[in-house]
Amino acid sequence: MELIKELPAVFEEFAEARRNAFINVKKVKDQGIPVIGSYCTYFPQELAIAAGAATVGLCSTSGETIPVAEKDLPANLCPLIKSSYGFAKADKCPFFYFSDIVIGENTCDGKKKMYELMSDFKDVFVMDLPNSQSEKGLELYKAELLRLKAYVEEKFGITITDDDMRKAVKLENEIRVAKKELIDTMKSDPCPVSGLDMFKVLYGSGFKFDHTAIVPEVKAVKEKIESEYADGKMLDKRPRIVLTGCPIGGVTEKVIKAIEDNGGVVVAMENCVGAKQYDRLIDEDAEDIWEAVAYRYLQIGCSVMTPNPNRYDLLGRTIDEYKADGVLEMTLQACHTYNVEHKSIERFCTEEKKVPYFMVETDYSTADVAQLNTRIAAFIEML
Repeated sequence: MELIKELPAVFEEFAEARRNAFINVKKVKDQGIPVIGSYCTYFPQELAIAAGAATVGLCSTSGETIPVAEKDLPANLCPLIKSSYGFAKADKCPFFYFSDIVIGENTCDGKKKMYELMSDFKDVFVMDLPNSQSEKGLELYKAELLRLKAYVEEKFGITITDDDMRKAVKLENEIRVAKKELIDTMKSDPCPVSGLDMFKVLYGSGFKFDHTAIVPEVKAVKEKIESEYADGKMLDKRPRIVLTGCPIGGVTEKVIKAIEDNGGVVVAMENCVGAKQYDRLIDEDAEDIWEAVAYRYLQIGCSVMTPNPNRYDLLGRTIDEYKADGVLEMTLQACHTYNVEHKSIERFCTEEKKVPYFMVETDYSTADVAQLNTRIAAFIEML
């Protein structure tokens, strides 16, 4: 990515990263590099890097293959699960096709049972994820990480050393820092760019197979944004919205678009594409690097955790740091953990943080776009 390019072109490059990766994943395979596909932020990408493998996210964000999935799965299941399974079953996802192994984390019952069906036609390794961030939970997750390490070593005929893992940890920490510094440009008021453009960078960077290229590219975007801001290029002043809830991507970008088409700006995202992926670093100097990796990932504040204090901590810090005027939560239909947790998140926002809160529930269709615009416009007008 050349630094002389204008920001709109840079943002579109990141937006195209997923489509380009469809082509590049075959090139990776042709070079003899193994590919590990995963479905969740809880998968430690450091392990794949330490193994010399490319890693890619497999969660699908389109309703295109849901009819295929519903031949095996119930219609009232979460659209993310149905879409992911449908693309795999219909053989329409190059990432899935070229993955030597697929890592499934049992973050919810729907995914857990879906992996059973998927294992009929793909090599699926399921990591048991604790449902609490306790000492016992850490013991279990570290054991699962070591079990996965042994599996990967046997699968690819390699040995993953502690030194390999420390190098991978250092690289991923540098990526997290770079992403956080990029997002911090949104602390400016007015904002320098739209939340949708910032999302394109964060989401698109997840489809870069060469992780060593991510840091310089993200830093270049940050420097370009700061340079243009200094020259007076910025958005007009708008209500500042923090987005929380289920993973955003693909069709669900309609929520970000509805916010920004109706006068708001998404200054930060607390969900998986946003702050959850870069908030905490791994202790590079820890005596037990495997426990340090397990600890960092187990601290992710997902609604599958009971209790889930880290989500409230991260959301609270995000509200304060980015001076949010309101919080909007996006939940997917049949995502029971986020749907159940939203009431306590609402109380946290309105009573403790004293910011307005609004929740929308959606799926992977575009049928509710007009309704979303109407409801979100009313929320922003209230701000």
